[in-house]
Parts: sequence; C-alpha cells; structure tokens
Amino acid sequence: MPHLTRRSLLRHALGAAAGGLAATALAGAWRAARAADGAKPNVLFIALDDLRPELGCYGHPHVKSPNIDRLAASGTRFTHTYCQQAICAPSRASLLTGLRPDSTGIYDLEHPVKDTLPGVRTLPQHFRAHGYHTASLGKIYHHGHDDPKGWSERPRVGRPMYADEATNRRRRQRMAEAREKGLTGSRRYNYAAGPSTECLDVPDDAYGDGAITDAALRILREPRDGPFFLAVGYWKPHLPFVAPKRYWDRYDRSAIPLPAADEPAGAPRLAFTNWGELRAYSDIPKDGDLDAATTRRLIHGYWACVSYVDRQIGRLLDTLDALGLAEKTVVILWGDHGWKLGEYGDWCKHTNFELDTHVPMLLRVPGTKPGQVCPAMTEYVDIYPTLAEACGLPVPDHCEGTSMMPLLADPARPWKTAAFSQYPRGRLMGYSLRSATWRYTEWRHRQTGKVLERELYDHSHGPVAEANLIDDPAHKGVADRLRRVMAGGWKAARP
Repeated sequence: MPHLTRRSLLRHALGAAAGGLAATALAGAWRAARAADGAKPNVLFIALDDLRPELGCYGHPHVKSPNIDRLAASGTRFTHTYCQQAICAPSRASLLTGLRPDSTGIYDLEHPVKDTLPGVRTLPQHFRAHGYHTASLGKIYHHGHDDPKGWSERPRVGRPMYADEATNRRRRQRMAEAREKGLTGSRRYNYAAGPSTECLDVPDDAYGDGAITDAALRILREPRDGPFFLAVGYWKPHLPFVAPKRYWDRYDRSAIPLPAADEPAGAPRLAFTNWGELRAYSDIPKDGDLDAATTRRLIHGYWACVSYVDRQIGRLLDTLDALGLAEKTVVILWGDHGWKLGEYGDWCKHTNFELDTHVPMLLRVPGTKPGQVCPAMTEYVDIYPTLAEACGLPVPDHCEGTSMMPLLADPARPWKTAAFSQYPRGRLMGYSLRSATWRYTEWRHRQTGKVLERELYDHSHGPVAEANLIDDPAHKGVADRLRRVMAGGWKAARP
C-alpha cells in the first residue's frame, strides 16, 4: 500500500463514505492517519459567553465577525445546535461532563461540578488521562475553581471588569458593602453591577479577553512533546458590553433596527422572565420596558463585543497557521447559550425559547472537507463524544450525547429527530425540544410530573415566533406527534 498522508487518508474516507459507510470510513481513516504519523491531534477548545448565532457565517452580514466566518469556511458550521439549558453553569456543566441537566442535577449557578459530580470523568480529565497537556484560560466552567483534576495548568489572567478606574473603584466599594450584607454568588455580583456598557479608546488587553488571548498565544508557542488540549474561555459578549472603541466604531447605532417586541400570542407568563440579570446594571430601569435609545445602545454594545472577541479568535487562528499547527489541531467554537436582544420585549437568557437555546457551533477536524454546512439536530452534550472520537480516545459510557463525526463525512445524513433543552421555574421544570421547524415545550410539576402548560411554536420563518399554537386545531397533529417525541425522550431520538 502506498504511503498516505493524513489528508489523503481522510479524503479517501470521504470518497468511500457512500452507501451508509460514512462513519466507519471516516473513523477508520482518521485512526489510520494518526497511526501513520504517530501523533494524536491537538484540540483548541474556544468557548464564548452569551453568543447567539447572529454572525456573518450564519447569514447576518451586519455583524462583523470575519475571523469566526473564516473558521466556518475552513470547517463545518452546524445550523441546528442547541444547548441543554440556557444559563451558564448548567450549560457548561452539561457540555463538559457529557451529561444532561437531569443527570448532573445542576440547574443553577450555585453548584460546582467538582462538588456535585465528583465521580464523573469530565472532558478535560479524559484528555489529561490520555496523555494530553490540558490548559484552561478564562471562563470554561462557570466556577473558576472547578475541576482541578482536569487541568495540567490553569494560568490566572486578571483584568478589571471596566477600563475606567472610577467605575471599578465604585464597584469594589459596592462589593465590600455586599459582603457586609452577607450577599454571596450572583446576589453579590448583581448588587455591585456598574453600567451596562463602556466604550473607551483602549488597547485590546485593557479588558480580560485580550489578555486571555495573549496568554493563549504564549501556551501555543511553548515547545511540547505531546498533544495539547487548550481551552480558551472568552467572557464576551456577556454583560457588561465593554469593548475598545474601535469595535464600537464598526457600527452605526442610528441604523440599528429595533427588534420585534410583541410576545407570542397565547404564550404562558411563566415562559418569560423579568430579565433581572440586565436590570441589575446601574443604568437600566428596575422595571418596565426599555426605550429605543437604550435598546439601540445595548444592541450596539453586544455587536461591538462580538467583533472584539472575533478579533481575539483571529489571533488564535493566525498563530495556529504561523506555527504549522492548523493541520494538527481540532478546533471547536461554541457559545454556552443564546441571548435575547429585545425580542418579545425580553432580554438575556433564562428561558426555553428558540432565541435562548439555539447556539452556534463550528468544528474543524483536519483533513475533513472545509466549508460544510450541517443542518442536523445537534446538541452541546454531543461535543464530549465527538472530540474523544476525533482524537482517537474511547468515549466514556456515561456520555449521553452522540458523536458528530459521521456528520463530517455526510452532513445531510439522517440524524436525531429532536434536540432537548430544559429550564426550571420554581416547582416546575420546562422541558423543550426542537424538531424540524417546531419547538414544543411542556411545563411539568417537578414532584408529580403533571403537565400544567404546553407551548408549540412554528420556526419555519426564523427564531421569533408569532403565536403559541398549542390550542390551534389545525396543529393538533403536530402537537400530538411532538408530545410522543417528548415522552420518548432523548434516547429514542438518537440516530
């Protein structure tokens, strides 16, 4: 057999993938390619906070994201990916353990993985156990001290939240007051929140994400015998919307359209929130709607933060290229959940709506076809088994997701019939699924299991729904079918 490079072996696999052999061919060639050069691929694991799929590569050219778009063009862009819960800690816990929220038992911000699931082998632990140098920068888990067994190193990169020192001084004073009041966790954070936006003419490393990139580049440049798993967790575009002025200057605030603020007709009140996360900031009213000027300022700030973090991602990709690592590194980019920018008159996340659960995901595995678009229903719980398989590691039995490697060979192949998310409201748990163009949600009593509310939304025209169609006789067949899919659960929806 003539010598085959990793690239040629994978091309051979893609060519041989017809007739339902895509997964076997791709996995076999990928294993053969690693055996041929004796090396496991590296992993660059890029996490963003509150990033919705409003990006150039997702059909939104008004958002300036050229580097994320470049990654999409060199890899596979997934168009129907969903997080398991639209809030930071549970979403990240689910992704990093391969378990869904009902299996992790983590539904809020107060339960670190290391304390709640001490016996579960996390994604970084799995790679470290198989000889990888694992490094974590920025926000990977919600809790910065989480998963000490998972990391070979975790350099601390500190920057104040704001570039304006007077603002930071006031915030420190409020933090001290919060401690005296006995406030902890998110209550302390909200008590000390400053303004929701900041636009100053400062360098990129005046804020945390620029400094995180500086540290990531140092790690990439270090000589190393074995493979690395480098997790780079960016804070933006999370509130507050703070970014150097040059990124704000990329947008004309007066041209920003106002979002459709009408709630879906017939939607139950518990489906929404009072967006307390945003209201905690000092320049946001504690109740009532936002005026047009504030709405445009916030959207402007969010887009500026996307462009700011996009530049940091470009620096990572440029360095991979310059060091000759691009062909040896699996790159995945994800944002922990979606975000509302005034749609439905609502903001932030914390719901089961499409805007909150629909997320971006880009995956580049060296040697696979670039520029692919995959419409399959995928979930963040699928990332753990996918990265394990891509790097030739066994997939732990506890993983509740499905490896997406077969989709890299055939993005249009039959796949999951639904993607599942959930969100708690006191004594109720809202279970939600996306299937084809429909989103179906049930609100169940957490002790009795009784269904108290149901929702059905048609998303054939986009992420904003006009009405809850659950009681529309014309859609009874759809509602009944999705009720059965929900009853079957995620195991029955697998390919």
